[in-house]
Amino acid sequence: MKKISRRDFLRASAVMASGLMLSSEEALARKVETSDSVKTLSNKNKCIYDAKDLPTVVLGKTGVTIPRMAFGLGSRFCTIKSEEEADNILRKALDSGLYYWDTASVYSNADGKIISESRIGNVVKENRNRIFLSTKISNRDPYEAMRSIELSMRRMETDHFDILMIHDVHSLEDNKKILEKGGLLDILYRMKEEKVARFIGFSGHADPRALTDMAEKGNFDTMLFAMNHWPGGKGNLSDRQEQVIPVAQRKNMGIMLMKVIRPLDTIKELNADELVRYALSLDGPHGITVGMDSMKVLESNLRILKEFKPMSSLEMKRVEMALTPFFHHENLPWMNEDYFDGFWS
Repeated sequence: MKKISRRDFLRASAVMASGLMLSSEEALARKVETSDSVKTLSNKNKCIYDAKDLPTVVLGKTGVTIPRMAFGLGSRFCTIKSEEEADNILRKALDSGLYYWDTASVYSNADGKIISESRIGNVVKENRNRIFLSTKISNRDPYEAMRSIELSMRRMETDHFDILMIHDVHSLEDNKKILEKGGLLDILYRMKEEKVARFIGFSGHADPRALTDMAEKGNFDTMLFAMNHWPGGKGNLSDRQEQVIPVAQRKNMGIMLMKVIRPLDTIKELNADELVRYALSLDGPHGITVGMDSMKVLESNLRILKEFKPMSSLEMKRVEMALTPFFHHENLPWMNEDYFDGFWS
C-alpha cells in the first residue's frame, strides 16, 4: 500500500465525504487508502489519563473516564499575556489531574495574536497520550472544514483528536446547512471512521430548539452547551436544560456545560466557588468546562473539585435567586442571536 501524507489524506477525505466525484470510474481512480499511521494510532497512542484525586465520571457513550471539570482554553485562557505563565498553567493543570482540554480553531485573544491551539501545541506534543483533547470546527463549508482540521492538527502537533466538535450550533437554519448531504456532519462522520477523531460532538450557546434538533438528527457522542442557571431567562433560551438534556440522555451522549462562571461579568456580588459548585450539582450533565486565566484561578478550581459536595436544594435555590438579574440582563453577548464564540472575554 502506498503511503500518503496527512495533507493528501485530508484533502482526499474532503472530496469523498462531500460526494463531489463525477463518476464511479473517477471515484475508483482517485480513491486514497488511509495511511498506516491513522490506522494504528489507537494502538500506538495508549492513553494514560490520571485524574489524581479529582472526582471523575464516565462521559456517556464514549466510555472514557474524565475529571468532572474540563480545562476551557478559550477567551479567558487567551488573555494571559505571558507565554511562560500560560505554559506553567497548562502543565500544572495536567499534573494535577485536569487532563480534559477543550479548545477550538477560532479561540484567540481580542486582536488575534494569541491562538489557543498554537499556544498549547508544545505541551500537547509532549504529553499527547495524557491529554483528552477536544477541538471544534466553525466552518460550515466541507472544504473549509477540512482545511480547519488540518490547521488544528498542525497547530497542536497531533495526528488525531479525542473529540472533534461542530462549533456553535445556533439555529434551525444553521442545522439545515450542517445536516445536508455531503455537509459538515458527513465530514465529522468521515473523520471518526478514519480515526482522525475518536469521538464527535457539537457545541451551542443559545436556541434550545437547534440543540435538540441536532442531538436528535445526528449520531453524536458528546454535546457541550451553555448552562441555564435560572429558569426565568430570556424567551426561548429559558429552558435549555429542560429541552436538551433529556434528548442527549436518551442517546447516551456525554453532556458538558459551559459559561459556568460567566454571570460574574454581570453580577459582581456572585461567588465564583458557588457558581462552580452549583453547576456541578445539577442533575444530568457529566461535567463542566471552565476557562482559567491565572494560576490562582486554576488552584481555586482544583480545590473546589477536591472538596466538592453537591449543594442541598436550599443552597441551589439561593444561587438561582441570586442569578435572576443575570438572565434579565439585556447586554449579555452570548445570550444574543448574533453572538459568535471565540474571542469575547
